[in-house]
Amino acid sequence: MGDARPVYQRIADDLRQQIDEGTLPVGARIPSRAELKRTYTASDQTVDRAVRVLKAAGYATGQFGRGVFVSDRAPLGVLVRSTGAVDSPLAARVQILTGAEGQGPGAPDLIWEATSTAIAAPPEIAQRLGIGVGEPLMCTQYEYLADRRPLQLATSWEPLALTKGTDVLHPERGPYARRGVRGRFAAIGIRVVRATETVASRPATGAEADALGCSPGQCLTSVQRTHYDEHDRAVETSDTVLRGDRWRLEYTIGFGG
Repeated sequence: MGDARPVYQRIADDLRQQIDEGTLPVGARIPSRAELKRTYTASDQTVDRAVRVLKAAGYATGQFGRGVFVSDRAPLGVLVRSTGAVDSPLAARVQILTGAEGQGPGAPDLIWEATSTAIAAPPEIAQRLGIGVGEPLMCTQYEYLADRRPLQLATSWEPLALTKGTDVLHPERGPYARRGVRGRFAAIGIRVVRATETVASRPATGAEADALGCSPGQCLTSVQRTHYDEHDRAVETSDTVLRGDRWRLEYTIGFGG
């Protein structure tokens, strides 16, 4: 019985197998379009589609003017998310995996940049925060690096009705800068008692791919997180994306006595 897979899928599967088995090691050049056309008796469009599948899966990365090369997919570390995590905008504790290439001992050097802008609440964010569409928000966009490697991107939204005129208006400025949601809101008398997270996956946009060092369309892990106060009022919500092939999420689950 013949192979029922589309030709582009067969090419992509064959190349993936060669990468998994080490025949094509990390950094090796993927056979050129002409070579793949000749090997599989395929058209330009079919070969290009197969290579796009490899890139989207994180197996390969294009280098302008040079070709397509096998990506390093070994996990770099773990983001531990728990009530004991450091109360910072990262909302996690970073652990570098033993033997991760280029990593030294101890905790990684974690840095981030942030930009805050007042905006009107779009429908989805308004729904998550339980406020009206168009109500004013502070939107803060973060870009994180661990040991100078891209770690994650995050966008946070907070109702200005809660923070306007306070010392925590801008998450990255003032006396409570970089304290995280719990610490900052505690400073203005709001007690944050719980958070919910929804973990999913989606393809990277072009801008995200540039920032995270991957290919457009490659699968990212996405985390939607919302903080609530003691009155069950949403006080902040955020979207976070990171490369699922390079960073893992770990959760600590406590059980009551």
